[in-house]
This record gives sequence, C-alpha cells and structure tokens, in this order.
Amino acid sequence: MIVSGASRGLGAALARRFAAPGVTLGLLARGEAGLRETAAACEARGARVRVAVLDVRDAAGVAEAVLGWDAEAPTALVVANAGIAAGRRPDGTAEGVADVAAQVSVNLLGAVNLVGPLLPAIRARGAGRIGLVASVAAFRGLPDSPGYCASKAGLWAWGEAIRADLRGTGAGVTLIAPGFFESDMGRAWRGGRPFSLSTEAAAARVERALRRGRPSCAFPLPLVVGLRALSLLPAPLADRAVRLLRFRIAEGG
Repeated sequence: MIVSGASRGLGAALARRFAAPGVTLGLLARGEAGLRETAAACEARGARVRVAVLDVRDAAGVAEAVLGWDAEAPTALVVANAGIAAGRRPDGTAEGVADVAAQVSVNLLGAVNLVGPLLPAIRARGAGRIGLVASVAAFRGLPDSPGYCASKAGLWAWGEAIRADLRGTGAGVTLIAPGFFESDMGRAWRGGRPFSLSTEAAAARVERALRRGRPSCAFPLPLVVGLRALSLLPAPLADRAVRLLRFRIAEGG
C-alpha cells in the first residue's frame, strides 16, 4: 500500500488502519516529523514501512519513489490523499491566482504524479486498487473556495475516467468524497461544519470502501445529496443557495 499525505490526518489514520504483519507500506509526505511518527505507529502494528519525504508536486521524485517501491513489492493499493485548501480569508480577501494554482498543483496534479507512474503496472498485472481522495466540494463550486472546488472536481473527473478505462482489467478505482471531519485543514475552516466526523470515523468509512472495492465513497449522505441536487436547479436558484453557505479559510489550510 502507498499513501500520500501520510504525516497527519486522514492519510496517517488510513496507514495505521491498514498496517498489519505481512503488509508493506510506502508513506509519502512533506512533513518529516509527522511522517516518521506515522511510520513508527505502523511498524508497531507489524507492518514493513518505507518512507519518502516528498512534495507530491515533485513529479520526478514521486515517480522514482513509487516505481522503486512497486519493483520491490507490487502495489496492491495506492491512495492519493495529499491536499491543501485556500479560499476567502477571514479578512474577506478572495483567493488569488497563486492560491488556485497551488491547489490544482497539489490536489489534482499531485494525485496524477502519484498514481500515473503506477498505472501501466497495475493494468498489466490486472490487480490493484487506486483510491483518490477528493471532497464533496467536487460536486458544486462554492463562491468562497473556487480553487479548491475546481481542483477536487478535476480529480473526481480524472478518477471517473481511469475507473472506466480500467473496467474489466481486474484493477479498480475508488473515488472518495468526504465532507467535514477533524483535521488541520478542517480546523482552518471558519463557518458551519454540518455532520462533522472524527478523523477515525472518516478513516473507517474510507477503509471499508477500499477493502470492499467500491467504486465511490461519499459522505455524509445529507450533504452529498444536497450538493448534488443543486445541479438540478436553475442556475440563478442554485447560485443563490450556495451563497448561503459562506465561510472563510484561515492561513495554513
């Protein structure tokens, strides 16, 4: 199993949940201290752990790491989890071009950098699962976080495409769209957090979907249904509705 963004939050929780005797983990993250902490916790559960302190925007570095790991032990599961969030700041300042570019680079292209190099081997083996952690924000553009929504919508569309392409090969893709859960990113959010879960509760749902080979995992249901339903409304009504969902994102999201 390979997981990006494994130094904290959902990525670290998933790594711990899959860690067990006989399991080989490849963990990537920018934060070395948190990454080492996750690795130690996984090793304590009996897993063999390899780590790479990398930014997922480093396409060459990520490809070298994951292909090296895959050559040692074929990848049964890869989870693209690393992500960042920007948006309208507490003082009302809207996100700029650099903010949008950074989110697309990490949330979308970072996932492609992680998964893309492994796709030929996964296809050739006819085995393996790809987990892509998007967000319920992929289902509707929100006026206070256009860059984040765009990056996650792009990831969702990319995942749908490779899932369809891999159909019938024996390999598969699980698209993951969590709502609110406790995390550093979540703590940067300034606004309502309906149906928020603990990190472990969110990780449990994602783990179950991955182990069962589900094509998608989106939660909580009321939030998913509500955002999906907006696409059925006339644009003026839908736009008016999302303007009721105002929020701010503090630095460090």
